[in-house]
Amino acid sequence: MGFGSYDESEQQKHEVNDDDDESEGVNVHVNEHEGTVSFESGSSVTDLVSKLSDMKKTED
Repeated sequence: MGFGSYDESEQQKHEVNDDDDESEGVNVHVNEHEGTVSFESGSSVTDLVSKLSDMKKTED
């Protein structure tokens, strides 16, 4: 097949099962957690901004 060619079988209509059976769906609330997260770096804001500036310079 050359560039731009396609398999005609891919263009056929495909059957879609659109039953409303929720037992087969994904439950996104299975591992739901509540709480808080805190983080203390021990660095000052100035130190963190300086590190960020250094990281940006190395990306260029």
